[in-house]
Amino acid sequence: MIPALLLGEDGTVARMARTGRPAIATAPVTARWIDAAVEAGGADLVAPEDATAVVWTQSDDPDGLAALLDANPQIDWVQLPWAGIEPYVPLLGSDRTWTCAKGVYADPVAEHALALLLAGFRHLHAYARSDTWTDQVGRNLIGARITIFGGGGIAESLIAMLAPFRCSITVVRNTPAPMDGVDRVLGPDDRIEALRGADAVVLALPLLPSTAGLIGSEALEAMEDHAWLVNVARGAHVQTEALVAALEAGTIGGAGLDVTDPEPLPDGHPLWSLPNAIVTPHTGNTKAMARPLLSERITENVRRYAAGEPFIGLVDVDAGY
Repeated sequence: MIPALLLGEDGTVARMARTGRPAIATAPVTARWIDAAVEAGGADLVAPEDATAVVWTQSDDPDGLAALLDANPQIDWVQLPWAGIEPYVPLLGSDRTWTCAKGVYADPVAEHALALLLAGFRHLHAYARSDTWTDQVGRNLIGARITIFGGGGIAESLIAMLAPFRCSITVVRNTPAPMDGVDRVLGPDDRIEALRGADAVVLALPLLPSTAGLIGSEALEAMEDHAWLVNVARGAHVQTEALVAALEAGTIGGAGLDVTDPEPLPDGHPLWSLPNAIVTPHTGNTKAMARPLLSERITENVRRYAAGEPFIGLVDVDAGY
């Protein structure tokens, strides 16, 4: 909610009260499309010292944001640019409202996960590298057993995309409540059970201390020897050395990775050359895809800020995402 009366440090009524429009800054850098998104939501663009809210445009500059907020304690709402907010978790507090791009990029990232699933199941990674006619290899995604870690927007979008494939879907999430299109929903304590019998495992969950290193030797050993691991979340969910060992040994069928640890993946890393690995350079959501989606989110949240309505993509300060 926006305060009914906003006072500047000098005691004068702040800009929103004078114009009837919220006063919002974009920082540390801006672009015309970001400014246009703010203005389309019904706000005036102002310097941080005159603002009651900021649209932060840097994905990994917590020190810069901390300095801006320290210098401008009147700012009561911060909009962050990405769904993953790991660098900014130490700044979160209940004295401000925090929103992020949670759910904004769900459709393109889910689409990329589906592409990696199909490529792995249909052996496209090997066929694309081949220079001769080879034996027939492949599995159907139709009717496959898919386990998804995460129950947010990406998972929901992927579940909808998988509907025509008539998959049997298991979701592992912190709050195991029923979900449309899902056969069973399990909690984190049942993660090993969720891996057993799955033809593919998709990671689409936030990176938290409890989910870092989620897929290590124990998890990989629990997977089927034909199963594919698809990661469109964060590279640190997977213990890279354990994954390389599993791929080399044939413990699992393969891995489709849009994120890696480390990232960028260094030249010459084994994941580049392993015949059962597909690596894409974090392109589940490209800048070209992101711009119109983020623009729409900014505009809508600015409109809601002005109207005193609930935000979209509200950050759970206690949970850290």
